Amino acid sequence: MNRAAKIGLAGTCTALVVLGGIGAYNLVHAMTSGPRGDAQAKAARTFDPSAVSSTPPTDAEAVKLTRAFLDNWSKQQLGGAAGDTDLPDAAAQALRGYADGLHLNKLSFAHLRSEGPSTVTPGATKVTFDVTAQVADGAWRYPSAVAVRKSTDGVLAVHWNNSVLYPGLGDDQSLTAGKLPADATTVKVVAGDGKTNLSNFASLRDITATIRKNAKPTGGTPGTGVAVVDGTGAGVRTLKVFSKGRAAVVRTTIDARLQAVAETAVKDAHLQGKPAGTVALDWRTGHILAIAHTGADGDIAINGIKSPGSTMKIITSAALFDQAGLTPDSPAPCTDSLMANSQTFHNDPGVRANPGSTVAQAFAVSCNTSFIKDGFHYLVHDGDASALHDEAVNVFGMGSWSIGGGVATTNPSIPPDVQGGDQAAQFIGQGKVTATPLFMASVAATVRGVGFEQPIILTGQHQQTAPHPISARTAGYLQSMMRGVATSGTAAPRLGGLAGVGAKTGTAEEGDHTNGWLTAYDSRIAVSSLVEGGSSGVDSAGYVVRHLLTGK
Repeated sequence: MNRAAKIGLAGTCTALVVLGGIGAYNLVHAMTSGPRGDAQAKAARTFDPSAVSSTPPTDAEAVKLTRAFLDNWSKQQLGGAAGDTDLPDAAAQALRGYADGLHLNKLSFAHLRSEGPSTVTPGATKVTFDVTAQVADGAWRYPSAVAVRKSTDGVLAVHWNNSVLYPGLGDDQSLTAGKLPADATTVKVVAGDGKTNLSNFASLRDITATIRKNAKPTGGTPGTGVAVVDGTGAGVRTLKVFSKGRAAVVRTTIDARLQAVAETAVKDAHLQGKPAGTVALDWRTGHILAIAHTGADGDIAINGIKSPGSTMKIITSAALFDQAGLTPDSPAPCTDSLMANSQTFHNDPGVRANPGSTVAQAFAVSCNTSFIKDGFHYLVHDGDASALHDEAVNVFGMGSWSIGGGVATTNPSIPPDVQGGDQAAQFIGQGKVTATPLFMASVAATVRGVGFEQPIILTGQHQQTAPHPISARTAGYLQSMMRGVATSGTAAPRLGGLAGVGAKTGTAEEGDHTNGWLTAYDSRIAVSSLVEGGSSGVDSAGYVVRHLLTGK
């Protein structure tokens, strides 16, 4: 990047932007008029800024002074030009910065014209003109203006501010010419294919903006032209392009084809416009392949923190296998209702009582009472109900994740110190248990991949590890049970017949309505969906998940 000298100026500046017509003034290279010219300029200047006349100069007076100012500037007699202003020291510094930052070779002015009293600067007459600057790599033309004021003793002066150099230029800004500075708005955030721009997807626009701002791009070549930079040299805006560069790129893990499917899936007609969110992961790597959502409350796919309902039974089952030594064939009686810590729990409609039910059978039909009974019996000890929390953290990697690029996600929560009815409710994903589709997709991915791979959206991003990898035994049990849910259990109406699919449905009560969940995997991806107001997991989130698993 070419050095852009800072054009400093204290005080309030007013931008004057306008067009106009007469004369031409040329040339540069000499940086000052020399000691004699500076002395003459200072001696001649007697403008008193504290005694400004309320009567604007005449058009002829304003044009004559502006002509003298521009003539000195064009010849790079900067002491003389600065002496024609009401802030000569600041003007001299700014004029030198202008020449240095632009690598100025020649400067000319044309179409000088008075526009009458200024509507911005009280007691001033506005004079407009066109500027042609021969700068590094080309010629730059633009309109500018000055305000000419008169002191009470009749002395004229150009009212100085940085907008004299370029309309709207701020006090803390300067101009540069040559290689254009990096500008975050020109960085392309693309899918894993290296080509598809993520801003093309409605659900990813905010994520794209965040990544563009925070992630380090690669490749790209700068163009040449003129730009405004701030005090640190960072690009503010490009004013003129002489040659186009190639945008730098941030490549993400998003699968463009699957993202397009996800965008359609969350708008499935069966949802009747209800807010929905979904996340798909590569269960081998933890790479986020798709994020899509609808609704007015933000991205519920990664920040929609809700009770996950019976999808939590995946973690409950894992805790029963790991911490209590149970198997899918262990008893798990399914009763119509159950009292736990003075709170009565029921099953969802359609779940039949089965006193001889096993863990696998209770999982397939999503019997709440089975998991509350076994959870209390095996996982709560002397009032300590932290077993589910420990399983989620140690095996499924629950914690504070950074998926990369500064993209914020909401952390799931399974409190380790729940009391009363919440001790029972946690085992069926209710009470104080909360999760997001992102987390529940990761839960399914951990089961299918036989190991936790923290979700990320940028390759190379640090991935948190789980303290205790899921055992092959537990993963095998869960895969078998989740396969049963997809083929003949609660997810079968949507996912039955799909090869290699394992799933778990969930319906969670929230106030006066329910939310539908479905978490699943196949041989390629793990996916989870939440539909706010969904009557059940299979009849709401089930439609979204099916789109992603079938790819259409």
